[in-house]
Amino acid sequence: MVLGLVFGLFNLLAFAQVTSEVDTTKIKIGQQISYKIKVEADSSALVVFPEGQTFMPLESVEALDIDTTKKEAKYYLSRIYKLTQFDSGAYTIPRQKIIIGDKPFYTDSLSVEVNTIEVDTTKQKLFDIKPIIEVERSGGNWWIWLLVALAAIALVAFLLYWFIWRPKPLTEEEEIALLPPYDRAKLALKKLDESQYLIRSEVKTYYSELTLVIRKYLDEKVYERSLESTTDELIARLQLLKEGNQFAFTKDTIHNLETILKRADLVKFAKSAPDAALIEMDRATIEKEVDNVKACLPEPTEEEKLLDQQYKEAQERKKKRKKIILTTAISVLLIIATFVGFGLKYGFRNVVDTILGNDSKELLESEWVESAYGYPPVYIETPEVLMRMPDTIPEALKDKVELSLFAFGGVEENITVTVSTLRTLVEGDEQGQEDAQKNVTQAIDQILNRWEATNVQNIITKGEQYITPNAVEGVKTFGNADFPIPDTEDSRKMEYSIFSFATTDAIMQIILVWSKDDIYVEEIVDRIIDSIELKSDEQAEAEQQTQN
Repeated sequence: MVLGLVFGLFNLLAFAQVTSEVDTTKIKIGQQISYKIKVEADSSALVVFPEGQTFMPLESVEALDIDTTKKEAKYYLSRIYKLTQFDSGAYTIPRQKIIIGDKPFYTDSLSVEVNTIEVDTTKQKLFDIKPIIEVERSGGNWWIWLLVALAAIALVAFLLYWFIWRPKPLTEEEEIALLPPYDRAKLALKKLDESQYLIRSEVKTYYSELTLVIRKYLDEKVYERSLESTTDELIARLQLLKEGNQFAFTKDTIHNLETILKRADLVKFAKSAPDAALIEMDRATIEKEVDNVKACLPEPTEEEKLLDQQYKEAQERKKKRKKIILTTAISVLLIIATFVGFGLKYGFRNVVDTILGNDSKELLESEWVESAYGYPPVYIETPEVLMRMPDTIPEALKDKVELSLFAFGGVEENITVTVSTLRTLVEGDEQGQEDAQKNVTQAIDQILNRWEATNVQNIITKGEQYITPNAVEGVKTFGNADFPIPDTEDSRKMEYSIFSFATTDAIMQIILVWSKDDIYVEEIVDRIIDSIELKSDEQAEAEQQTQN
């Protein structure tokens, strides 16, 4: 069996064969190459072709369906890939990996030449570069934060509803408290019957609860000091109410109540022990007298009913007001706790600026733009696209020099960014290194003189050498000055930095003016400065040779 597997594997590998070809090895920029892979394999083998961008530096535009034919015990498979490249040069299509069964196979690498498209300027008109247009900024991920905020608000609202506003089921004590006094008295007697006081021979407790039932009922409906009165005081008050025709108590009712209350006093204080029959009779008498007292009560007047309704409404308003106060207090505490938490983690000023909004902070956190300006190009990253500004070259000099000027911001926005390139157009007028440096010094002086002419005061200037991240040397001029605020007579203290670079035929300058009082603008300036990049003559020449 092992030998059979070995021979089967040998036959599979023996039948497997991979080849590749292209329909052309020379194309123009943007044209497509048909790259074809052909596979010959055993009919039982699983074949996996390349997927995705495996043809770099060429780009895979499309992968056609696999074409399969079968002949005897073999499969003949082929697949065509459409490849292209948008930069001229000589490129090599790397070897491609094809898996047949469990074994990888590789195609040969192929060379392709991509040529530029020659333009006949006698037939094809040339047009000016289109001006920069405003593009609406993408919305970003604000919707994620909106969903998080809505989820947090929903959670807090649910918790407040569940623990404060949700109608809660009443406890047994609360349900009893809502009953009318008569119903509470009857229910209390029923619960007394269900108690174990008499079984445990707790006669004192039994009589205390029994007399408490009638005292509470009298306290709520007849005499409001019934609970704290002695037996004699309570009986005397009931007799007085009867004689004053306030309540139509019968003599038997007053007598029965006096008898039971005094017996209860004897049980509680003299340790008297009535027999079971007497206790049962007293229980029945109390229930009967509760009914008798109720029958003697006058019907409530309309005024009393109104007062009772007003009292209930006042209680409801009181409860609602209490819930509102509690909800407000919890909400304020949650807001304060959230603010303090975020403040401790991200800084209180950062949190306040995020909530209330800060133009500089929004500028810092916006989607920055990295671009090249002028020629020779100045590469720089800014929070906004620099707008092309009109040049100030006199008409008489426009055939000799060219000025490219781009700017963004202003004094009101706490930051100004300007990129300028002044290039000579006269052939053979290239300057030496010393002359180039002299021109840089003159250009810096012209900027400072122009500032003074526009009422910039108290200019303090320092200078030092500056080297870009890609090792291009230049001059950094920096300091501070009082810049006038447009349309006002006021001025504000601003920091500035001028980065100047020179080639044999051009001077490039980046001018930054910003408010030092704004921490976000400080971060913006640092990020812009770190992004400044130019190419020296040697770097540009080396890059040109690489492309050719």
